[in-house]
Amino acid sequence: MNKNFTLLISLISTFLISESAHSQSWEVYDTKIQLQSRLIYDEIDLLSETVRIGKTGKELSLLSSDLRPAVALVGTEIYQYLEPWILVKGPNGIGAFHEYGQQVLPLEYEKIQTYFNMLLASKGNEYWLFQRGRNKTTYLGELDEAKITNTGLIIIRKGNEYSLPLSPNPDKTFELLSDNDGEFVLAKEASGFGLINREGDYVLDPIIEMLQHTHGNFYYGYNQNQYLLIEGNDIKSNIRYNSFHKITFENDIMLEYIHGKLRRVMEGDGILLDDVGMTAVNKIGKDLYNVHFRDARIGLLGKKGWLVQPMLEVDEIKFGNEGLYPAKSKGAFGFVNSAGTWVIKPQYAETTLFSEKIAAYKTGLSWGLISSAGELVSDPIWEEIKPFDKGLAIAKANGKYFLLNTYGAPLNTEGFDDIYRTVDGYFMVEKSGKTGLLNSEGSEVIPTEFEWLRRERKNFVIVQKEGLTGVISEAGEIILPLAYEKILVDWVNEQIFTKTNYVPTVIQTVEEPSKKNKKGA
Repeated sequence: MNKNFTLLISLISTFLISESAHSQSWEVYDTKIQLQSRLIYDEIDLLSETVRIGKTGKELSLLSSDLRPAVALVGTEIYQYLEPWILVKGPNGIGAFHEYGQQVLPLEYEKIQTYFNMLLASKGNEYWLFQRGRNKTTYLGELDEAKITNTGLIIIRKGNEYSLPLSPNPDKTFELLSDNDGEFVLAKEASGFGLINREGDYVLDPIIEMLQHTHGNFYYGYNQNQYLLIEGNDIKSNIRYNSFHKITFENDIMLEYIHGKLRRVMEGDGILLDDVGMTAVNKIGKDLYNVHFRDARIGLLGKKGWLVQPMLEVDEIKFGNEGLYPAKSKGAFGFVNSAGTWVIKPQYAETTLFSEKIAAYKTGLSWGLISSAGELVSDPIWEEIKPFDKGLAIAKANGKYFLLNTYGAPLNTEGFDDIYRTVDGYFMVEKSGKTGLLNSEGSEVIPTEFEWLRRERKNFVIVQKEGLTGVISEAGEIILPLAYEKILVDWVNEQIFTKTNYVPTVIQTVEEPSKKNKKGA
């Protein structure tokens, strides 16, 4: 064989080997660890139960149910998945595919807003709307602003004029169109304010002098010397409360004054509290208010009435748990019950809520534990104590973390660098950059020797060590060896994906000596 030809074959083989060595091999197993198939992709992304993406080089593909490339997604990376829309990014911008594979927007836009059946795309100040029901993209023009409301209406603004291009009157202009967390758009015309439903029709005619959203489908208004509380409705909105007395709405609190004196705490559609002698109301949380009275009493008001009856000798009452509420008097915290009686006298710098009849208290810079009867459970020796759950709490001392039982005793003698409670009641622990796992009783299940781990379900823990990933049981038995770059699990479809480097097998061919060489030998 010609030496130059042999050298050429050698160079081509070397090139192919170096290129192929960067490819990735995926093995797909069922949940019984039986091999189903082998795939060649650089990356696989499981976006949902039915949407899987494969990437090879700079090519993206939507995969079929048998994990073969079904639709080329044109772009180089998945920008966002907002069911049912797959937003894909390419060199010239972002575009969109439906999860069934239809490309609906080319990859040329700067921003795309999504809704169930539509997309709003923009480049600079130009906007386009795609509607899946019509399978059509409409150019909306050059606009100062455009958005999809949470009910699927399109609001556009050009200068000081607003309009609803998908409404029955798309050319009608408004002075204001305002979206909110309710189901109705607040609209303003020259005649006044009104409310528009998801079909673009008025359910409250634009005749209200002043109108603003409070929360949900409730609105606070003023018209013809009357203060109004209005509830939105798909057919016709309802005025649930009206009064000639002044109603204020500030700092998310509605108050009614009668003859200049505070008389009522209002809610979205009526009266929450009607009492004489109120001087001030402070909101301390969602539907939670400290109500102050002229005789120096303070009570805690909730959505359904008094959580703590007004009481004397208290400066502040916080939201509580298990029937006890942290309260402050003369700079110190204790606990009161719903009747407004001190159960634990104010003596602490700070307290937490009770959980499983135990609360943390702070004295100086340290935290301890007390029972709901006011008995000491633990001296203040901790830097931090988190709430009890199923008999255990996480506490910190000298920069290390411990698990405490309900007697305030630590279960681990040596502290961890961190402890995280998992959603299923286990504990991930870290020490010296390594991660381990404790069970719900605080006993070690997996030692702290892994770079990271994730407990997928009982006896199925994905772990990584020295850069390689595998699966082990809680007893330490190997389910999949630590030999993979990545492991993905799709429990719905009962599939486990493992990723490894793909290195092709190279077969060297040795050139046989020519007959001339043999004769000369």
